[in-house]
Amino acid sequence: MADNIARVFADAIATNPTRPLLTWYDDASGDRTELSGATLANWVAKTANLLVDEVGLAPGTSAGVLLPPHWQTAAVLLGCWSAKLSVVDTPGDVEVLFAAADRLDEAQSWPADERYALGLSPMAAPLRQVPPGFADYVVEVRRHGDHFTPQPGPGPVDGHLLGRAEARADELGIERGARVLVDATRYPDPVDWLLAPLTRAATVVLCANLAPANLPSRLSTEKITHPLR
Repeated sequence: MADNIARVFADAIATNPTRPLLTWYDDASGDRTELSGATLANWVAKTANLLVDEVGLAPGTSAGVLLPPHWQTAAVLLGCWSAKLSVVDTPGDVEVLFAAADRLDEAQSWPADERYALGLSPMAAPLRQVPPGFADYVVEVRRHGDHFTPQPGPGPVDGHLLGRAEARADELGIERGARVLVDATRYPDPVDWLLAPLTRAATVVLCANLAPANLPSRLSTEKITHPLR
């Protein structure tokens, strides 16, 4: 396996960039978003370019991420790791902070030079009102380039995270190339819902507020081979 997360992601989508890589459902809102590997890679590149070119962050810099399992969270996390940043989810000094709109009060306790709010709205719609002290992630990120070349080698946390992801893929029984359904409530750790499947070049159907009545049709419609329950 590659020694860095950016390479693992690139390898996972290399054979067929157009296949659905991450499909997002929210059964409470009815939202569904499907991203191919190429589309997610575009969001990841834009995020990494935002962090490096606009914010001017160097490898090893800390980034705070206060986001739930979501397709935009995948873009933020993979963008941070592509830029070789250390992602943290407990309060502390960070250079950049990404926060969901419903966690802005919590975000106030985080010192950060740059702050981005995410509404996590369907179709990546902009925030209706940008909170003071924050920029709108989906507005800012779209201005950046579609390609990003990560520095070679692992970032400061890549080895630890990939080791955990490999172990979890084994524990969860994820086989190479599987199509995995993930209940976001039961598996909120991105090691489980994002990195472990990527180490197996698996595709993910990530479900928030999963309604049990929807499960049988979803398993069939999405051609799930491995539901995590």
